[in-house]
Amino acid sequence: MSIIEVQNLSKQFSYYKKEVGLKSSIKNLFHREALYKQAVKDVSFTVEQGEIVGFLGPNGAGKTTTLKMLSGIIYPTGGNATVLGYKPWERKKAFKQQFSIVMGQKNQLWWDLPANESLNLNRCIYEVSDQDFKMTVEELSELLDVKELLKIQVRRLSLGERMKMELIAALLHKPKVIFLDEPTIGLDLLSQKKIREFFKYYNQQNKVTIVLTSHYMNDIVDLCKRTIIINEGAVVYDGELAKINAMFDATKIVKVTLSQTVSDADLLQYGVIKNVDGLEVTLEIEKEQAKHNIKSMLDHLPILDFTLEDTPIEEGIAAIYQHGRKQA
Repeated sequence: MSIIEVQNLSKQFSYYKKEVGLKSSIKNLFHREALYKQAVKDVSFTVEQGEIVGFLGPNGAGKTTTLKMLSGIIYPTGGNATVLGYKPWERKKAFKQQFSIVMGQKNQLWWDLPANESLNLNRCIYEVSDQDFKMTVEELSELLDVKELLKIQVRRLSLGERMKMELIAALLHKPKVIFLDEPTIGLDLLSQKKIREFFKYYNQQNKVTIVLTSHYMNDIVDLCKRTIIINEGAVVYDGELAKINAMFDATKIVKVTLSQTVSDADLLQYGVIKNVDGLEVTLEIEKEQAKHNIKSMLDHLPILDFTLEDTPIEEGIAAIYQHGRKQA
């Protein structure tokens, strides 16, 4: 069953150009040149119940704008969308009680109050019963390992601890749909991993539908089987994450450890040199020639060890950005 349905959704912003200086400021009082930016262009997709979908794109692609429209924060200038059967921008109470949005660069907790005070405020806003509130906070704080931090002022918490508290606040009313916009931004690797594990478990247990944007590919690879890629406001790919590289994957990555230095000329016989770090060398080899070239390298180069890898998925995604066309 489709929980999110988006049809030709568009958003255009207007803004004004101003030159530097007092003269330009006075001129702008009487006449301003209006400019327009099409942030989202005829975006269409559906998301099924219980899916975790990666929503990717370069900076300025329209990801956050799309999520803001789907959460009712801003109005579209064209198209239509429903989330849980509601038009988000109508902002009906029943809709607002069933979804949540977490933005890694925005705080909803009161900076100078302990986290539990802000959580209690959210309890009142979402009309959560005392019993459900207590059970939910206890469960989530234990899962996120912040039970002992609930009574500490938010400003005294680390970035990772604050983000965990933000997640508890967002999930307090047990939403059916969660929009996550860069939830791990600025966090250390361990905190990122713990938050990914939490959402994987939470999705499995509660069958919530999650749309995730992130520039950290580990977030996407660990959580999402499907990804939607948007570039310059338009969808350029919608499909399985695992199939992205298959469209462009004509090469393999070979990492070798040498027992002694080898000239670039000798290495270039086998592929393109991607990196050299002492005796550690990374080569990109044509996929069809990989077997032959590796055998030849083992026969002619002083190799102690080697690994063969697929092209990193980031490169496949970057190729989609550059191609800028719809992929099936």
